[in-house]
Amino acid sequence: MPDYIIRPATKADLPVLRIAEQAVIAWERSFDHNLAPDPISYYDLDNMFDREDVLLLMAEVNGRLAATGYILRRQNKPFESFSHHGYIGFMYTAPEHRGQGIATAIIASLRQWATEKGLKEIRLEVYDQNVSAVRAYEKAGLKKVLTEMRMDI
Repeated sequence: MPDYIIRPATKADLPVLRIAEQAVIAWERSFDHNLAPDPISYYDLDNMFDREDVLLLMAEVNGRLAATGYILRRQNKPFESFSHHGYIGFMYTAPEHRGQGIATAIIASLRQWATEKGLKEIRLEVYDQNVSAVRAYEKAGLKKVLTEMRMDI
C-alpha cells in the first residue's frame, strides 16, 4: 500500500480538485439519467476555503491527488433531535488508489472534525447502484437509513 498524506485542500489545489469533480460526475452519469448535460458542477469549490463550517480534505500519494472528501456543518430539520449534522460530500478516490483504505482514512478525519465541532451525526448521499461506494461507506461505519425514490413522468 502506498504512503499517503491527508491534508486540508487550498485554493492552489482548485485545478486538480475540478478534475476530480468531473471524474465524480462522469462516474455518476451511469446512475442518474437526469443529470444535465456537461458542463455541470456539483460542488461550490471556490467557497470551501477559510470557513469554520466546512473542511475540504485531499489525500496525496507522491505529491499527486489520490482522494478527496469534505464535510459541511448542515442544519437539521426542526423535528430532528440535533440542530445540525456533518454532511459529507465529494468523496472521490482515483482509480489506482481504490481499495487501499484512503477513503476510510478521509472519513475518519472528517468524523474527527465533526466531533470537534460538537456534531453528533454524519450523513452523506450515494447512488444505490454505486455498490463499491456503498460498500466503502459501510466499511467506514455508515449505515443506510433512508432511500429516496423518484419516477419520471
